Amino acid sequence: VLGDRVRAKVKSISARNILIGVTHTHSAPDCYGFPDGQGGFSSDLKYLDFVCAMMAEAIEEAARTARPARVKIATGEAKGKIAYNYYAPQLYDPRCSVIQTIGADGQPIATLVNYAIHPEVLGNRQGVLSPDLCGPLYDRIAEAGGGIAVFMNGAQGGMVTADVRGPDGKDVQTWEECQRIGTLLADEALRLIASAPAVESPALFCTNRAVRFKVESPLMLQIMKLSPLGYGTEGDGTISTTLNLINLGSAQILTIPGEALPNIGYYLKRKMRGEHNLLFGLTNDAFGYILTKEDFNSFKRYDYVSRTSLGEMTGETLVNEALALVKDSPAPAR
Repeated sequence: VLGDRVRAKVKSISARNILIGVTHTHSAPDCYGFPDGQGGFSSDLKYLDFVCAMMAEAIEEAARTARPARVKIATGEAKGKIAYNYYAPQLYDPRCSVIQTIGADGQPIATLVNYAIHPEVLGNRQGVLSPDLCGPLYDRIAEAGGGIAVFMNGAQGGMVTADVRGPDGKDVQTWEECQRIGTLLADEALRLIASAPAVESPALFCTNRAVRFKVESPLMLQIMKLSPLGYGTEGDGTISTTLNLINLGSAQILTIPGEALPNIGYYLKRKMRGEHNLLFGLTNDAFGYILTKEDFNSFKRYDYVSRTSLGEMTGETLVNEALALVKDSPAPAR
């Protein structure tokens, strides 16, 4: 709903071609409008209006100042102590995809980093507002000459998080740890993209489709009902969102409107048709965790992610609709 406010303000780009994703730092203001249990909610509505206005202004500025660019694309494993799966340490995707645009002067304009991780080194209990590890990532890429950095999350659900485990087994939740992980991920992204060839005129294809998800979770229904943002579930108990597919050169990008678990992420990437397959998680919407029907409410460990999912068939719907979008679209150039 906030993304649609932004799209309504933008005149230079078709609303359906505007992808809005969140980093998902846990130390930022609430943008859901969570009910506080006392008849109110935890969001600052004036702040949210300000954020939407700034986003629209940034998009219009980007469209206004657009210039020709070559594109470099790379995918590889990000090495080092960056992420792990809190539920099952090795069940996460270590691959990092990078898209870098190069101006006519040979200098990078921007570097996009696509990696699956909860940016929650600091968490939400320390009383500070922070971009978490994304801040140092942006700073490092800019300092290294990579231009403006953009972080797009991946399939980081259940529960792919920052690897802040200390030698004593306790989490190290400090700004220094944010800097360590953000800088390391930036360095790995720059390492991966360094040797990639620059493509002069990469083919660009954009498409999308509206998808409806059944909302079965009592918790999610309450949030949607009581939030001041007006989520607008239909009378049949469903809610609509938009899935986007983009082919850019040899890359194919799919959006996910929430936090898909790693097995769904791996499966989608395996079925996509690019040389480089990117998943933009938490993009266009943030409808909680997305599990397969087999995992939903099947393990005690998945109790929380099941409660904060739209329902049992969310993963099934996402996979079917996303792969139909892939099938109905041309394959990227290779």
